Amino acid sequence: MRRRLVATYVLLLCMVLLALEIPLAVSLTGRETERVLSDRVADATRFASLAVPAVRSGELASLLDELGRYHELYGIGAIFVDSDQRPWIGFGGDHSVPAYGEVAVRGALAGRTVSTPGTLWPWESRPLVVAVPVNDGGAVLGAIVTISPTWDNRREVAVAWLELGVLGLFAVAVCVLAAFWLAGWVLQPVTRLDAVTHEIAAGDGGARVHPGGGPPELRRLSASFNEMADAMADSLERQRSFVAHASHQLRNPLTVLRLRVESLGLYLADDDAREDHRFALEETDRFAGMLDGLLSLARAERGRYETETVDAVAVTLNRERSWRPLTELRGITLRVTVPDRPRHIETIPTGLDQALDALIDNALKFTPGGGSVEVTVESRDGGVEVTVRDTGPGMTEEQCRHATDRFWRAPDAQNVDGAGLGLPIVAVLVEASGGRMTLAPAPAGGLEARLWWRPGKAVPATV
Repeated sequence: MRRRLVATYVLLLCMVLLALEIPLAVSLTGRETERVLSDRVADATRFASLAVPAVRSGELASLLDELGRYHELYGIGAIFVDSDQRPWIGFGGDHSVPAYGEVAVRGALAGRTVSTPGTLWPWESRPLVVAVPVNDGGAVLGAIVTISPTWDNRREVAVAWLELGVLGLFAVAVCVLAAFWLAGWVLQPVTRLDAVTHEIAAGDGGARVHPGGGPPELRRLSASFNEMADAMADSLERQRSFVAHASHQLRNPLTVLRLRVESLGLYLADDDAREDHRFALEETDRFAGMLDGLLSLARAERGRYETETVDAVAVTLNRERSWRPLTELRGITLRVTVPDRPRHIETIPTGLDQALDALIDNALKFTPGGGSVEVTVESRDGGVEVTVRDTGPGMTEEQCRHATDRFWRAPDAQNVDGAGLGLPIVAVLVEASGGRMTLAPAPAGGLEARLWWRPGKAVPATV
């Protein structure tokens, strides 16, 4: 944006400079042409007054001598052309009227003072031809023609143009420097605002725009942005606090309710009543699981966490030992593939443990007996990737995009236990650790969840 502003300023300045310097350059050229022309016309007019008596008497020697001395003194050719257009040269040279000057000669013989070329442009090299008629009582006896070299005059014009160009370039350079400074000053609040916006989008909810320079309007915008960010942070914090407190406070009456419902089973003898009693207990357990999920989600989203370095291989093997009895009970094969050496990652405390528990639990819910759940740990993209893959029904790509929405459940999973909070909790845990989570249909069927973690520094072994 700064470059565009600077380009706009420079373009406007160049247009102003061109609008000023082009007419000025033309004016300087015209003024120099007029000065030279008036001087040559005056000289030719003087020679024309001397030529009248010489032509009358037929004695042109004195006139030609005068023209020769003029050429020797100033280097300007002077020729007398009679009424028959015959040139009389008085300085012994081979000067003649150039072809483009014949128009001036004919004009002078017609009684007019004519000059060519009309303007001494720097890129031209033709001499200046001035023709003045020799009049005697209204009769034109001939013409005096001067042929003036214009190299010095054109050089003066070119030097003047060069000075204008250098002055214009200096003005442009000053404008560029001033434009960069001005654009930086104007955009300084915008630059800070852009950086802070990216920081907030990256998860730093405490980032704010520091006050500084810039136009008052943009400074007020920065202050308004900080107020908005504070209000949003306060609103999110209140929301998370409410969810956390509500989840925590509801657990106590729910526990009491479950105990009372459970104690009612001692007095039920009817089979239908016992079935309803069992269903009521399952609903209270489901409600308790939902509250636990909300509490975990609120805790995972609250603020920024300090990360720690853990060995992903060791954590994965530990979670395998914990889940293997349940997988064997359900007839599901749990396979774990890990490297021979440790793979250290940066994660919030227990982040990988909770993520693996949630993903393995989710995989076991949807994997039928005889199926398998595979967990792999490998280095990828400069970090460590932990993949959990099952052989259940899986999800479509569209469903995978919604799977991390809170309380969202696939249409064919409405009758499966769960509250739709497991995958959102995993996503929050991974993102809080600086990693990323990817859900996709597995190539061989089922669901594939990939967790990428930042690499951590190896922890030295203690003796």
